[in-house]
Amino acid sequence: MAMSSRVIEQAIAARAAATVLRRLRRVDKDDMLAAMAAGVRTNRDDILAANRADVDRGRDAGMDEALVDRLTLTPERIEAMAAGLEGLALLDDPVGQVVRGWHTPLGVKVEQVRVPIGVIGIIYEARPNVTSDAAGICLKSGNACLLRGSSSALESNRAVIAAMRSRLPEEIGEAVQLVEGGHEVTDELMTARGHVDLLIPRGGAGLINAVVSGATVPVIQTGTGNCHLVIDVSADVEMAIDIAVNAKTQRPSVCNAVETVLVHRGIAEVVVPRLVDAMNERAVTVHGDEDAVRLDPRIVPAGPDEYDEEYLSLDLALRIVDDLAQAVDHIAKHGTGHSETIVTRSMASQEFFISSVDAAAVLVNCSSRFVDGGQFGFGAEIGISTQKLHARGPMGLQEMTTTTYVLRGDGQTRP
Repeated sequence: MAMSSRVIEQAIAARAAATVLRRLRRVDKDDMLAAMAAGVRTNRDDILAANRADVDRGRDAGMDEALVDRLTLTPERIEAMAAGLEGLALLDDPVGQVVRGWHTPLGVKVEQVRVPIGVIGIIYEARPNVTSDAAGICLKSGNACLLRGSSSALESNRAVIAAMRSRLPEEIGEAVQLVEGGHEVTDELMTARGHVDLLIPRGGAGLINAVVSGATVPVIQTGTGNCHLVIDVSADVEMAIDIAVNAKTQRPSVCNAVETVLVHRGIAEVVVPRLVDAMNERAVTVHGDEDAVRLDPRIVPAGPDEYDEEYLSLDLALRIVDDLAQAVDHIAKHGTGHSETIVTRSMASQEFFISSVDAAAVLVNCSSRFVDGGQFGFGAEIGISTQKLHARGPMGLQEMTTTTYVLRGDGQTRP
């Protein structure tokens, strides 16, 4: 495929900026992050106006309300974006950190040192806050970024990037760029091998699968979140209900929201009616298997594929399982390797679950909504990786680095 001259020009300019970035001291990068945050705050009204145009256009086109929620910016969300940039400035700089070091028998000092990856392309859907998160994380870790947001958030992304770049030095400005155009531009970005070092898709299953299958640039796969909550026979029922409600309703349109609750048969008669009460109070529709429907007629019978998809809405799947082994088997068949939770008072059940479930995050007696870079103390995150190479789970500053081996000697030669 012939490359778009504009995509290549942007990548070349990003590479030049990344070369400058990788040499900067932590204090310089932190000052830039503070300046970017000030730019976002100063231009808040412009960002809100641009976002209103995107939201109105999306609603006119029949955009799903879950996507509208992800797209919408408020003064509070813009303040959170600015605070996220400032928070990154408080974190340790991963660049230059020594992962390990030793001396060879001949006295050569060997160190494995963290270094920036280079030029990172990020392809994402209608979440303008990702624009500031990604730009901040990449800058702090010494990387340039090419941001390919969805057309539905174009005006918002333009405004956010303009606000941040207005405060950056000229030689660094091209480290934060918006890639615009049709689907062919996305294809060209995905195949810009040699110009782009890494791609990170962030969005729904369709976007992620398209990038993973179509890219020739290396990809970190951020997965969809078909997350499960298992209520064990020994669970504290009150705790289980509270965690389930929080995990489903605190923000249902995000990847770490729970989509399916698996209830141990030995406790189901007690748990199911109370769970349905709590969910119905919050306008959540519960979809269940035959056993669940028999326990509570308010449950809607689940369809054959109901356990395989993210709802990203006020809907919850429910299934009764005979034991933990059946719950783990269900998760293996239907899960996406994102976040899996158990509520139990049994140490044996905890250890069985932790050792049996294959996921980026396994939670015991707490909400899956904690699986987030900010909650982990990483500052903003660039996504949650569900793959097993290089990075897994929330990706913060360290995950945006690679390593170089640095050898120091005083004249040694190999015998």
